[in-house]
Amino acid sequence: MSASPRAVLSVFLIMLGLGPLLLPEFYVTLLNYIGLYAIVTLGLVLLTGVGGLTSFGQAAFVGLGAYTTATLTTASELPGWLAPFGHSPWLALVAGLMVTAAVAVLLGALTLRLSGHYLPLGTIAWGISLYFLFGNIEFIGGHTGITGIPPLQIAGIEVKSGREFYYLIWPMLLALIWATQNLLDSRSGRAIRALKGGTLMAEAMGVDTARLKMAIFLIAALFACVSGWLYAHLQRFVNPTPFGLGIGIEYLFMAVIGGAGSVWGAVVGAGVITILKQWLQDLLPKLLGSSGNFEVIFFGLLMVLMLQRARDGLWPMLARLMPVVRDNGMARPEGLPLPKKAMAQSGESLLVVKAARKEFGGLVANNNMDLTVRAGEVLALIGPNGAGKSTLFNLISGVTPMTSGEIRFLGERIDGLNSRTIARRGMSRTFQHVRLLPAMSVLENVAIGAHMRGSHGVISAALRLERAEEGCLLAEAARQIERVGLGTQMFEPAGSLALGQQRILEIARALSADPCLLLLDEPAAGLRYLEKQALADLLRRLRGEGMGILLVEHDMDFVMGLADRVVVMEFGEKIAEGLPDEVQRDPAVLEAYLGGVE
Repeated sequence: MSASPRAVLSVFLIMLGLGPLLLPEFYVTLLNYIGLYAIVTLGLVLLTGVGGLTSFGQAAFVGLGAYTTATLTTASELPGWLAPFGHSPWLALVAGLMVTAAVAVLLGALTLRLSGHYLPLGTIAWGISLYFLFGNIEFIGGHTGITGIPPLQIAGIEVKSGREFYYLIWPMLLALIWATQNLLDSRSGRAIRALKGGTLMAEAMGVDTARLKMAIFLIAALFACVSGWLYAHLQRFVNPTPFGLGIGIEYLFMAVIGGAGSVWGAVVGAGVITILKQWLQDLLPKLLGSSGNFEVIFFGLLMVLMLQRARDGLWPMLARLMPVVRDNGMARPEGLPLPKKAMAQSGESLLVVKAARKEFGGLVANNNMDLTVRAGEVLALIGPNGAGKSTLFNLISGVTPMTSGEIRFLGERIDGLNSRTIARRGMSRTFQHVRLLPAMSVLENVAIGAHMRGSHGVISAALRLERAEEGCLLAEAARQIERVGLGTQMFEPAGSLALGQQRILEIARALSADPCLLLLDEPAAGLRYLEKQALADLLRRLRGEGMGILLVEHDMDFVMGLADRVVVMEFGEKIAEGLPDEVQRDPAVLEAYLGGVE
């Protein structure tokens, strides 16, 4: 028998609510700690599992929340401006969030610029530093810690026992899960998921990746702070021990084992690790005849096994086993049309490149390149492999800075601007090597292209205040998908499409940005004959609407039947320019390029 997802969630919430009424004290305490750990792990799901930024230092942010409330609520005297925070643990939570935010912004500014293995090494460094800071500052108790933390009060009622605390910890966790799920199911959430595929595509679609990385780093730190605040008032005592690097690694274990890309994986991972740790600490000393942290060895082996056999974690496996009826008949999104830029007059110059030069050390990839793309025309850029065509694309779109020269778009210089800024002015592009998010649907991939046409941020998304705008963005993506002929694949994972269809999908994504100039890097590669004909028809329609198109392509039949003008490159330089028929008869072109192709 199957049930709806809402019914399964309702049963889970009922069981969760009845837990303290039916379970012994020991299990209620265990559930409390699972809830505390899950709050931290939830931040890691967003930061590491979805955003692709690995952090070993989250335990230090837990410590900031715990130590801030412990210090403020136990101090006998505080300076005048701090005095109100000492009278109420709830105001101490506000103070803790403020302190954590300030520290997170500072640490994020220092470490988020790092990439590869340097980023996790950076988080290890500041995680260790904060741990030793907690233990070496005398006014917060040093290694001895702080005792006498007052209990929380809600409506004048003290929350002291574990059973009472349970009804504070788990509602907070569920509220944060709801907010995180809302965030991921939004414009900002798609941009966060795009971070894992690298910043090149996301920036070309108008996503401010640096700002987004800081946002999820800050959210993960604030989640950890909330957990630390709850921990301090549950224990009524803090010392540095729970905030060291070892616990930070344990949080990462929880995220990976539960499912680093799944919101509910945070709860599963925290539950599995917490229960296993308790069980192994009781069992292993009896089996081995001595005490020690033997459970860490087990967790290490478990992590290796999970990474080999189930990299997505336990939650996706559990979700498949649940008797849930899933609705596969997704409806096409509906929404009001988004505002569109005014197109330039046909024949007006959109893009002017003058004397563009790009050097990579001693290699000159582009030398003295000139070209002009006008509204309502297709300009083809052709040449043999290694001629410098893709390099020129990257110069025009702001991916790579020029060595010298000038590029003007819509009459204004854009050389020196980043790709995000150029995209916002009305230029959009595809890539020589397809850059998609294979696990996301075709619809979501295309909606990334419309990112800069929305305005709501992370907070609005978390509170679900941007639903109207989200509907418009998805509807625009759906229109572009249908426009390029992929309507029947709208809800399929992008990774399941054939290569030719993925290239068409990239064009739909670029069109979602509402460009007046489209840069297409080998769009016909991998397409069959009829697909190429359909693509050519689409590009002719776009040209007829006044859009300028700069096209790099190796299929000469496709190019010569479509392009209004052709520019030919060899060894980074322009060797010919003119109408397709003229270029095909040019001796230099025949010698350098066309003569080498049958």
